[in-house]
Amino acid sequence: MNNVSERIDSYISSEFEEFSRSRIQSFIKNGLLTVNGQNVKPSYKMNDGDVIEISYDDDEVKIIPENIPLDIKWEDENMLVVNKPKNMLTHPTSKELRGTLVNALLFRYGYEGLSDINGSMRPGILHRLDRNTSGLLMIAKNNFAHENLAEQIRTKTAKRNYLAVVSGVFENNSGTISSNIARHKTKPEKYTVADDGKPSVTHYKVLEQFDNFAYLELELETGRTHQIRVHLSSVGHAIVNDSLYGGQKIKVKTTEQVLQAYKLSFLNPVNDERINIAISPDDDIIRVLNRLRSER
Repeated sequence: MNNVSERIDSYISSEFEEFSRSRIQSFIKNGLLTVNGQNVKPSYKMNDGDVIEISYDDDEVKIIPENIPLDIKWEDENMLVVNKPKNMLTHPTSKELRGTLVNALLFRYGYEGLSDINGSMRPGILHRLDRNTSGLLMIAKNNFAHENLAEQIRTKTAKRNYLAVVSGVFENNSGTISSNIARHKTKPEKYTVADDGKPSVTHYKVLEQFDNFAYLELELETGRTHQIRVHLSSVGHAIVNDSLYGGQKIKVKTTEQVLQAYKLSFLNPVNDERINIAISPDDDIIRVLNRLRSER
């Protein structure tokens, strides 16, 4: 077997042209690919006699396109950057198939105008934001761009920055939270810091300190589900109005957590030109900051 010691994602994508390396990694991540009946990592080195099984459905659910306005901040023939509003899922789930960003993307571009590496439920989607987190997302129009941008995220060439208002007083104006994150053992809708979780790193900088609140800029080094919310809550600085992670309530109406993905920096997949995109703080952040500043 001449592929012994080759990474499994590299081997399958080279042997079967219908499967890109990114799609194989997606299969592995979602438990759809096993080796000898066991889940493995994309970096698994193949051994002589390994039995590989892939379970996927070619007849995946087709999502209904919907004429929902898109706030596009940058676009070329290979990709776009869109500002997702609060109270919108990034992509459909088995329980919620309408009103998502993907429904809006399909209306404008169709399946043929978006990458298909992540399947028909997530065309074009490279990374996601929680329902009640607004902000910038990169969208791939084709598989070339998808694979390039996914690699940029993996190697940290692409930078993702957030704004948040949190509770508490910070002793240092900047720092790093580094702790593993796993799904909560008894509350499946939540994630938590756990020794057996995935390594996760969040950098923060204090932009403005109030009596018992702080305005932060954050940068993701990894991109785990709910990472910023979990990390900040774990160190006693939960995001304001984040009911899932114990955020302190403030007398300003917001759509849950006061968190926004406000800046993206990445290389154009075609020519490696550095693209930097930033947007102004959203309405929730502005309202909360105005209230805190008025109470000084």
